[in-house]
Amino acid sequence: MPITLSYRDDFAILTIDRQDALNALSFSLIADIGQCFDDVAKSNARAVLITGAGSKAFCAGADIAELTNRDLEAQKRGAELGQQVFARLDTLPMPSVAILNGYAFGGGLELALACTFRLAMPNAKVGLPEIKLGLIPGYGGTQRLPRVVGEARALEMILTGRTVAADEALRIGLVNRLVEGDPLEAGIAFAREFSGHGMVALRLARGAVQRALQTPLTEGLKLEADLSTLAYQTKDANEGMAAFIEKRRPQFKDC
Repeated sequence: MPITLSYRDDFAILTIDRQDALNALSFSLIADIGQCFDDVAKSNARAVLITGAGSKAFCAGADIAELTNRDLEAQKRGAELGQQVFARLDTLPMPSVAILNGYAFGGGLELALACTFRLAMPNAKVGLPEIKLGLIPGYGGTQRLPRVVGEARALEMILTGRTVAADEALRIGLVNRLVEGDPLEAGIAFAREFSGHGMVALRLARGAVQRALQTPLTEGLKLEADLSTLAYQTKDANEGMAAFIEKRRPQFKDC
């Protein structure tokens, strides 16, 4: 199967497995990823980890053979499919972590950019090389990359199509951390740093930060006040503050 969805402890694990094609994204595979996201949304997972099978690639991008000889309507449907599926990560009730093991080009990097966090193995190489084909990114890259690394760096990466190594990706803020060893184990270790917190607070915090990039500061501050007030009304908040005063570990119930 080109996509596998499994569960381990508190985590959903989505693996792209087309190693013969460097885990490239066909349109049917993107649709399958969307179905997996729907399944994860209904689960009790506290994070979803996304990685590529093998050691060569997280995802080398779109399946180029599928992109040729298609009319305008089909091209637009393809772009909208990728955008809609990747945008599902924003609405999942849990954070997502992309573990970049090897190449993450084009649609592969766009998938990673849609995740809450990105980790890179030392061999990771990322980029948006569409310009070299006479194309531009179509699955959200032109919109998410500047929000992550800033306009100047995003324009450089997109207009040159150059490859960025793992250490540079960390330096410019494209990835959160460099990790070593087994990619999945590294992803799980990272996810454990936040998965023990209450899911309600995690969801409210994610929502506030996401809106910060879409609204003026004055409106964002109003939203933060509203969400902060809402957080105070939860049982988890009462438990968290009581645990702090009593010098014990909180037992959150996600409510």
